[in-house]
Amino acid sequence: MPKQKSHSGAKKRFKVTGSGKVMKQQAGMRHNLEVKSGQRKRRLNSDQVLAPQDAKVIKRLLGKAGR
Repeated sequence: MPKQKSHSGAKKRFKVTGSGKVMKQQAGMRHNLEVKSGQRKRRLNSDQVLAPQDAKVIKRLLGKAGR
């Protein structure tokens, strides 16, 4: 049986750390940046750990369920 392909959209949006946590980019840094404070922009610019319930689904899309 052939291998399953990883989900292309998930590959671009999430990354798995060495310890197995799934990281995502915080929303809100695409437009209207001039009205947001510098402190808010710095906070939004950092990666965020995905909730464990969501991470399980994303790992399956990425093909890293066994790791």
